[in-house]
Amino acid sequence: MRYVIARFPFDLTKSGVLESMKGVKPEQVVGESVIIGRRTYPVKQVGQVITRQDRRDFSAGEVLRAMTQLGFTCRGLPLATVPTRILSPLQQASAMLGIPVTV
Repeated sequence: MRYVIARFPFDLTKSGVLESMKGVKPEQVVGESVIIGRRTYPVKQVGQVITRQDRRDFSAGEVLRAMTQLGFTCRGLPLATVPTRILSPLQQASAMLGIPVTV
């Protein structure tokens, strides 16, 4: 199918993407990712390999949309964790001694 990434049309197929990513070592995933074969790749790395463009030229959303339509499993950004409340030094010392911390 034809996909537009960074204002350029690309004819991508699932088998073509698999072939392009064969032998490419995945970088560490810190954001959105695509599972290709048995490996998880960052979206920007996949976009760079299949389009041969600089990562700054396209958005992660463009690549995610194309990979999803081709049938690859895509994962978004991890959910933000709930911020933990910060204890005062007195509350922290009490907690270390096993005394319940009051709010």
